[in-house]
Amino acid sequence: MKLRATLTAALVGLGALLAPVLVAPSASAHGWISSPPSRQDHCAKRTVSFDCGGVQYEPQSVEAPKGSMQCSGGGGFTVLDNASLPWPRTSIDSTVTMRWQLTAMHATSTWEYFVDGRLHQTFDDGGARPPAVVEHTLTNLPAGDHTILARWNVADTVNAFYACVDVTVGGGGTAPAPEPTPEPTVPGPGQPGTPDGCDAAAWAAGTVYTNGDRVSHGGRLYEAKWWTLGENPANSGEWGVWRDLGAC
Repeated sequence: MKLRATLTAALVGLGALLAPVLVAPSASAHGWISSPPSRQDHCAKRTVSFDCGGVQYEPQSVEAPKGSMQCSGGGGFTVLDNASLPWPRTSIDSTVTMRWQLTAMHATSTWEYFVDGRLHQTFDDGGARPPAVVEHTLTNLPAGDHTILARWNVADTVNAFYACVDVTVGGGGTAPAPEPTPEPTVPGPGQPGTPDGCDAAAWAAGTVYTNGDRVSHGGRLYEAKWWTLGENPANSGEWGVWRDLGAC
């Protein structure tokens, strides 16, 4: 009886030691936008005037199934969805670099950025694993107060990570000057009858273009990768909004 009592006490003590290990959740380690500061970044840095709850301790863990348009992703940190709270706004230009701070580098399909619920730009990683710091440059942001929802879509799970950034877009961006109206010209042999020698309509600074729209400009053909207004195709560069399809 004494031996049995001793063994029982030992097993109870061992169970007490193992219980926290068995029930403790695994540490969350993923990523969030730190610049311009996202809502969860403000919570973590205590730069808000209200209680954020648990997200202030783990801004990297705003994870939920893909496809949500909520700042929380529809997960547990619902304080992030409350637009009536006085979230600080960051003043930016029409072009801004979004910086993600990652604590776990998940294989990534795409990074999506929505301005007031409308898809603005997408960056495709094709399943690659990102570095610890990821930066994306957004261009042609509309002026005024906006909320940018960023969605990091993980390639090998059904989940994504979410971050909302509240901004005021000012007039500090460098918008290209309007192009002068080209003088009518007579097409040369084999050229379509447009000023730039392309079948596509000539690019116009005051026209909104979306993904797949084609324009002609300076004797070359360009295709828009995402929404754009006022960005000269000739100045777009390899990572800009316009894809150069070559000479007409």
